[in-house]
Amino acid sequence: MTKIKSVEYFRVPPRWLFVKITDEDGGVGWGEGSLEGHTQAVEGCLDAYTTRIVGMEAETWLIGPSDIEHIWQLLYRFGFYRGGPVMMSALSGIDIALWDLKARKLGVPIHQLLGGKLRSRLKVYAWIGGDRPDDVEIQAKGRQDQGFKAVKMNATEDVGWMDTPSALDSCVERLKAVKSLGMDAGIDFHGRIHKPMAKQLAKLLEPHRPMFIEEPLLSENIEGIKNLSQHTSTPIALGERLHSRWDVKPYLESGAVDILQPDVCHVGGISELRRIATMCETYDVALAPHCPLGPIALAACVQVDACSANFAIQEMSLGIHYNAGTQDLTSYSKNPEVWNVKDGYIDLLSGPGLGIEIDEEQVRGLSARAEPWVSPGFLGPGGEVREW
Repeated sequence: MTKIKSVEYFRVPPRWLFVKITDEDGGVGWGEGSLEGHTQAVEGCLDAYTTRIVGMEAETWLIGPSDIEHIWQLLYRFGFYRGGPVMMSALSGIDIALWDLKARKLGVPIHQLLGGKLRSRLKVYAWIGGDRPDDVEIQAKGRQDQGFKAVKMNATEDVGWMDTPSALDSCVERLKAVKSLGMDAGIDFHGRIHKPMAKQLAKLLEPHRPMFIEEPLLSENIEGIKNLSQHTSTPIALGERLHSRWDVKPYLESGAVDILQPDVCHVGGISELRRIATMCETYDVALAPHCPLGPIALAACVQVDACSANFAIQEMSLGIHYNAGTQDLTSYSKNPEVWNVKDGYIDLLSGPGLGIEIDEEQVRGLSARAEPWVSPGFLGPGGEVREW
């Protein structure tokens, strides 16, 4: 049996963490374990995981790179402590790379190993507005010119626990401006709006029919999210801060969510994203994977989207504010044209593995001096910490 020869990781700008797995035959697979603002923690976890899987032998088993599920279960269960954003992001990077390696050796796209495609094109949306959203009409028009028909923007800048109601008015006007262009718009509350304000904003937005409201409250407040969902007809979306099917389970059982947004870099990779997608289908919940990250992460999402009956729309990081002045979604690959958008859709990736060809020279060159990205934060007028 061919064994895993090496696991390498590369911190690259703007805020991504790529993983490369090589087997003893020279086969290569690429993954992504980006966890925004916590790169060093994931790197440490990858170091620990690498010692478990490189060249591992035991009396009763040999673990090779094709044993994806075995490796997933080994890394998830053998450490006793499990789950959470750091360990699951490290596991994601390894899992995605193993799927890429296996499918490349077989000469097929990953979605063929997941049961085959259900669609040949995927609906997508892009970001506008930034952390303190402004100029959204101009930016939305730019996205429209790029081929997008849907966008997402933050609902507000930082808001107090109980702020003036007028702090919410600009969000309504921005939604109206984007809708006037004939575009759909998701509104991301980003967990930065607390219950007293979130209830008001959801009601104000409802007549203008946003595509969804995202993280209307922090994900740990499942009771509050369920209560809010019962008082609005606007679809509730969340999932980027849920890290496994076990985290997702209570949201599905409570009926608190309409659209699930798991992040392939935070839930344990393609293997777990596929399981979560199937769970959602049994509750009639749509799948719209979260992905403000790099090209490897997006390519991994696309592979699961292609074979998920409940797939609705895919987030793309093309031109997102975090990428301004540095590398973008089209960086680090030799076939960036796969991300061209036409009439609100991208074509399904058809190449072997993930369907993108990584420019390893660029990855190695830019990783040599890459600093870890630090999450921004907000302080209120009294110096108090506010949710970002």
